[in-house]
Amino acid sequence: MVCSSAGGAPPQELIRSTTGSHQASQTPQSTLMSGRDFNVEELAAYLHLTPDQVVRMASRERLPGRRVSGSWRFPRAEIHHWLEETLGQHPESRLVDVAGVLERSGGANQVKLGELLSLESIDPQLDARTPGSVIRQMCQLASQTGLLWDHQMMAEAVRAREQLHPTALHCGVALLHPRRPQSSILADSVLALGITPQPLPFGNSDGYLTDVFFLILSIDDRTHLQILSRLSRLIGESGWLEQLREASTAADILELVRQREADMDEGR
Repeated sequence: MVCSSAGGAPPQELIRSTTGSHQASQTPQSTLMSGRDFNVEELAAYLHLTPDQVVRMASRERLPGRRVSGSWRFPRAEIHHWLEETLGQHPESRLVDVAGVLERSGGANQVKLGELLSLESIDPQLDARTPGSVIRQMCQLASQTGLLWDHQMMAEAVRAREQLHPTALHCGVALLHPRRPQSSILADSVLALGITPQPLPFGNSDGYLTDVFFLILSIDDRTHLQILSRLSRLIGESGWLEQLREASTAADILELVRQREADMDEGR
């Protein structure tokens, strides 16, 4: 089962750019990394849309923004959260190449999923049958690395994020994470992965069941976007999820992630 939208596209194709030659120029890196809001022109360049498309989407409440003194302003954090949520949604207007935006926002120094994962944070037979037990056990997995100091507090933050908007995709994968980085209880960014023997309901709006759970715990928004970008590419690879589900040990899973990531970085 390959992660797909209603039209059969992998996650990086969920919202593909259709703007062609009308794409805006690149947003300066200083703007992307600053904490201030985007204006229309900056957001258009960031999303590779035209300013008119940005205004139209904002006016139809398809983008998180607000008018300030007659001009549109777009909070950077809200745009990032919108991109996360768009990975699991299927709007009629497929304008934004989500994976491409996430890749650009991560910058040149990409994180390595195979380094964030460890044998202690992988469970190929996650014994969980409810959403609550999944979240609790995934946070316990992450705490076994020694990098997460309070798994109960993290579980509460992840649960609140899921209640706000479920992260379960159509392909049976959920990308769990808190709404904001919890750097006060994290020594460093960490990734956990659990696979349940049987898929279970996890809030997918179209009723798809979930059996593969990634827990993304990052120390800042930039790292979170880098992790999300690389995960979206991995789970979109044809046949990769099947291999992941068939792996019987944590060591096999870790090797599968590292090998595919290496191939991906080499362009294979």
